[in-house]
Amino acid sequence: MGSRILTLQRQARELGRLRTGWSVPSDKPGGRPRPVKSKTWVVTSHAEHYVEAAAGMWGGTVEKWQPQGAGAQQYRVITKAESIEALLPPGDPLSQYNEMWNKGGCMRRCDGQTEQITRRPCLCSAQYGEEWYLQPKGVVCAATSRLNVILPDLPDVGVWRAETHSFYAANEWGGTLDMVLSGTNGKGLVPVSLRIEPRQRVANGLTKHFPVVVVEIRGVTPRQALTGPLPTAVALDPTGSHPKALEAPKPDYIAEAEGALTAEDVRDVWRTALENGDVARDGSDELSQKLTAIAARITAENAGELPDEDGAYEAEIVEDAAEAAQSGTAAGEVA
Repeated sequence: MGSRILTLQRQARELGRLRTGWSVPSDKPGGRPRPVKSKTWVVTSHAEHYVEAAAGMWGGTVEKWQPQGAGAQQYRVITKAESIEALLPPGDPLSQYNEMWNKGGCMRRCDGQTEQITRRPCLCSAQYGEEWYLQPKGVVCAATSRLNVILPDLPDVGVWRAETHSFYAANEWGGTLDMVLSGTNGKGLVPVSLRIEPRQRVANGLTKHFPVVVVEIRGVTPRQALTGPLPTAVALDPTGSHPKALEAPKPDYIAEAEGALTAEDVRDVWRTALENGDVARDGSDELSQKLTAIAARITAENAGELPDEDGAYEAEIVEDAAEAAQSGTAAGEVA
């Protein structure tokens, strides 16, 4: 690998966003756009072919789309998928703050204790007390969670950002990601599903229905996900449902043995085959017998011996199990 600028914070390019709703113009003149919650994922991007690929996977019709406020025109598709498969990239892909925005940008960004822009203690708590989050939307900050994921079956290399302002998702995403990171230490890829789950809450005699984005470990058990980084091949295909990558060809043990100079070199070839599971430890398989014959021939040739009338060389006797155990050599190791 080439050199890198050590002071730069390297990060993957954002390819688009994963959204759980959209907005429609207000019925009142000059009013704010009205949010619409979606039961399925909404995929948006500046690149039309990214969104077309998403529509091909999860359904829906690609359309031009103008984000709220200033910004270039984008493309979006309201898919038919309530759940999509993704990968958590290496590092910590989750960012969470209590935030307040207006047309001028982000006014407040708080970690729950300190407001990051003014470096003052939490402004919402100071103004409204410990239960500040019960105030109407727009009056206080909203819990904002941003999760970067890889969509392995869409074009290009980069991340897609899923964002939610749900209080419940903020708690659950943080808990799930912290458990996973405690096992992987932020190394390797982790297969997950992002699922929009309908929920309801009853308070003060009123029932409120709302969606929550759930991050679920996909295709592996908690034991596998928490015991260290997963092999990349497992993370990309945890269920084995996709065509397997081409396997590396097995070594040509016979060719390697034929090119050996000593019988000990042939034994090394046999040991490699044993580690790869290609020979039996007791030497009863055909490959072990062929390697034994090659070792015997090389030993005889080095000693100046000639083959018998059948073209065979006298093979050394393989150690028995007791001798092998004492010498640390496998019982079936080639002579």
